[in-house]
Amino acid sequence: MHPDLRADFVMANPPFNMKEWWNEKLANDPRWIAGTPPAGNANFAWLQHMLYHLAPAGSMALLLANGSMSSNTNNEGEIRKKLIEDDSVECMVALPGQLFTNAQIPACIWLLTQDKRNGLVLNKTRRDRRGQFLFINARQLGYMKDRVLRDFTVDDIKKVADTFHAWQLGEGYMDVAGFCYSASLDDIRKHEHVLTPGRYVGAEEQEDDGEVFADKMARLTAQLSEQFVESAKLEGEIKKNLAGLGYTL
Repeated sequence: MHPDLRADFVMANPPFNMKEWWNEKLANDPRWIAGTPPAGNANFAWLQHMLYHLAPAGSMALLLANGSMSSNTNNEGEIRKKLIEDDSVECMVALPGQLFTNAQIPACIWLLTQDKRNGLVLNKTRRDRRGQFLFINARQLGYMKDRVLRDFTVDDIKKVADTFHAWQLGEGYMDVAGFCYSASLDDIRKHEHVLTPGRYVGAEEQEDDGEVFADKMARLTAQLSEQFVESAKLEGEIKKNLAGLGYTL
């Protein structure tokens, strides 16, 4: 509809894993700047369509299914590799499941740009970020709004946004184990161009409570033994009550 559009910003949430979208007329479409997407999945068609329509310094945020970060089937791995090697990918954010009423699967946010050299954000100049990539694991954030739906608090959203902006600006950013990591292109090559944040951010650091490991194991083992004894006692009471009702267990 808009072949000449060049957008400064794009934000989108296209359908996940759309199967019936392909037409042979699309085979040599100029939008496939990183490779022809598979006919059975439109994820990388949406992504390239929007990237193609960015202005020379444009940026975009695209919500996609988690599989887009690691799939190697039907040319998807090669497309992702090309996007990385061309330095179009800026940040990947892994989201928890149950965020959507119509899809329980976890999703991710792709943040891409046409120019990682500089530019303005929040009225400040971004640093040169060429060859660098930010990974954010937000899968532990949020709260269960009800039995089936998860939601983010304002503070959750601010934590992710502030981390991304601090990294872009080079002001106050620090890697946090289990949450965020600034990776190099070589880091991503070692992981065969898979973009799942969990591979890069590592495990969350556990707070040291000062207790010696051997002492902690002895204490926890004793607690477990006490719980086994209590469990056996409760089981006996249940059997006794059932027997009184004419049932056996």
